[in-house]
Amino acid sequence: MFIISKIDYRIYKRFYKLAYIFSIIMLSLVIMPVIGSGAKGATRWLDFGFIRFQPSEIAKIGLIIFYAGYLSEHRTELNSFKKGFIKPLLFMVPPVVILFFLQDHLSAAIIMVAITSIMMLMAGTRLKYFLTAGLSAGVLGAIGMFALAQKTGKGDFRLARILTFLDPWQDPTGDGWQVIQGLYAIGSGGVFGVGLGESKQKYLYIPEPHNDFIFAILAEELGFIGCIAVIALFAIFIWRGVIVAMKAKDCFGSLVAVGITSLIGVQAIMNIAVVTSSMPATGISLPFFSYGGTSLVILLCSVGILLNISRSISKV
Repeated sequence: MFIISKIDYRIYKRFYKLAYIFSIIMLSLVIMPVIGSGAKGATRWLDFGFIRFQPSEIAKIGLIIFYAGYLSEHRTELNSFKKGFIKPLLFMVPPVVILFFLQDHLSAAIIMVAITSIMMLMAGTRLKYFLTAGLSAGVLGAIGMFALAQKTGKGDFRLARILTFLDPWQDPTGDGWQVIQGLYAIGSGGVFGVGLGESKQKYLYIPEPHNDFIFAILAEELGFIGCIAVIALFAIFIWRGVIVAMKAKDCFGSLVAVGITSLIGVQAIMNIAVVTSSMPATGISLPFFSYGGTSLVILLCSVGILLNISRSISKV
């Protein structure tokens, strides 16, 4: 983060097209039999022996740089439905298809689409396009996804997650186990928590207590006060990111700041919503908290870029 914060962010604009191509290549490499690595039925990692990482994390920042460059160069076209809405979204088709069909990683695809949509709106794409064509496409895509799951069995676990979300106690020892145990952990924390490191639910009860459901452990150990503190920290980060985006010297820097802030904000909101059973379970990590080397490194590099944009403002 420190090193990246010293690099002029405007350099990335020269390579925004290469960032897109590189992202697609990285996402596609998971199908290679030698380096593609899988776990729990999904192939989402690249294993080079000395290092193992998720290419989807790299693709997130790559797409942010690409869309910041593309949208800043085509600002005059953003009022058009065809050139300002359809054309930019077509660039999302390859990564979404790869993530869904090759990696079975729908949560990453949702995050990328959400970040792209926010960036497009901030760049000048009309909101009505998202409320009409965008919403319709989303509904049709969801229907097609669930139809595919019923016909072929691919992704049928997502149907189970939705049913579990509606009533986790209908299968308390099966699909509803993780959600229920997470709620038990949150409830056990009370106002001040049971104490740092004193969680009981993380021992054999909650699956992925160090990753997807780490917020439940945080709630158990630090209580309501700890949860409010963590949420407040994310809110402050988002607020500062918005300020940087508003004051950036150029459109590219502004959109990069919007993308990075959205990346962290959207992931934090969705992870907390999943843990508190406010939305169906997904495999989204909590930024800066969940275990995962790739995610942490990429997030810190992203914050380094954001810091450089902020530094350029202070020099004006």
